[in-house]
Amino acid sequence: MDPSKEEIQSWFYRLQQDICSALEHEDGKAKFSTDKWTREGGGGGTSKVILNGNIFEKGGVNVSAVFGDLPDQIQKALQLNKSNFFATGISIVIHPKHPRVPIIHMNTRYFEIPGETWWFGGGIDLTPIYVDKEDAVFFHNKLASTCNQFDATYYPKFKKWADDYFYIKHRKETRGIGGIFFDRLNGPHSKSEIFEFVKHVGQTFTESYLPIVKKSKDKAYTDLEKKWQLLRRGRYAEFNLVYDKGTKFGLETAGRTESILMSLPPEVNWEYNHQPAKGSEERKTLDLLIKELDWTNMKP
Repeated sequence: MDPSKEEIQSWFYRLQQDICSALEHEDGKAKFSTDKWTREGGGGGTSKVILNGNIFEKGGVNVSAVFGDLPDQIQKALQLNKSNFFATGISIVIHPKHPRVPIIHMNTRYFEIPGETWWFGGGIDLTPIYVDKEDAVFFHNKLASTCNQFDATYYPKFKKWADDYFYIKHRKETRGIGGIFFDRLNGPHSKSEIFEFVKHVGQTFTESYLPIVKKSKDKAYTDLEKKWQLLRRGRYAEFNLVYDKGTKFGLETAGRTESILMSLPPEVNWEYNHQPAKGSEERKTLDLLIKELDWTNMKP
């Protein structure tokens, strides 16, 4: 039988608890605070936020389940006839303290208009401050393995989608090394099969991220590396505020502002016309922030 919206919502809450527990264990100091909220138009959610840990400077693992009438502009953009919607999902952004530990983002969600349509969307992507090729190869191979369990076309298709989606057009660079991204997924597989895929993407979060965290969390770093981290966080903020569809959807449907903007880094910097020195690690990272790199077959 196809999963109900209640079953899907419940699974997102279980995933939230599992991921928070794993991150708390790895950090060894900070604990997630819990903030339950309600939406005036219908529904609500639970935001879990971690701050000032040994490893994680700021992060959030948020689950929501909201319903009601879609604003006219979103209804027209999605080309829907009915306006009564239900949406549930989990959204995760982790900003580490250490400049050698990457930012990670994951979002998986379910949307339906009862009696008209339904779909799943989401993805997972990595934003290193310094691109480590070994980490990038490991991360993308984990995602490819997850995708290939369900459909051999998923990884190349969703990887390209991520390259195109997580692209900062005004900078002509990708936000990070990408990952996978998909939206409005409702076929050709059954609803239960697609939900199983979404669940496996969710479970891949800790499998793909924690080994990368462990590798670099205890390394020494310099003031220069920290300065570069703040500049790269600025790029992250630019993307989320200018291009991110989830941010726009949340704000336009009267979502909870604190939860929506949780994704922004705790501290950023913008320096006028900053140009890394030729041959520097910073320049090498910029040179790798391009679309269509085949990380799964790249030599570290």
